Amino acid sequence: MDFIVQNWVLILIAVVSGAMLLWPAMTKGGGAHSLTPTQAVQLINREKALVIDVCSPEEFAAGHLTNAKNVPLGELENRLTQVAKNKSVPLLMVCASGIRSKRAVATAQKLGYEKAYSLAGGMGAWRAAGLPVQKG
Repeated sequence: MDFIVQNWVLILIAVVSGAMLLWPAMTKGGGAHSLTPTQAVQLINREKALVIDVCSPEEFAAGHLTNAKNVPLGELENRLTQVAKNKSVPLLMVCASGIRSKRAVATAQKLGYEKAYSLAGGMGAWRAAGLPVQKG
C-alpha cells in the first residue's frame, strides 16, 4: 500500500499511457459495421455489395471505387431507396476518411438496410492498400 501512495503519479502515468495505446484500436474500426479495405473487397466480390460513395461530386470525380454510385451524404436519405431498391443487398458506404460513411451507415439502417457497412479509413485507406481507383 505504501508503494501505491508514494508512487501514485507513476501509476497514473502508466494507466493513462495504457489507455492512450488502446484508444486507436478501440475507435479505428468504428464498430461492427466497419470494414477494412480487404474485407470490403471480399464483400464486393462474394456478396455483390453495392458501393455508395457519399462524397461530394468533386471528391467523387477525383477518385472512387470501381462501379461506385455517387450519392452525397446530404442527399442520401432521399435518394438511397432509388439507388438501392433491394434492401437485402449489402451496401458499402465510402467517403474520403470514413467519417461521413459511418453516418451514412446509420442513415441506411434507419431506412431498413441492415447490411450497411462503412469502409474504415475511407478512400485514404483504400489507396494505402494499393487497391484500384477510378477517376472521372
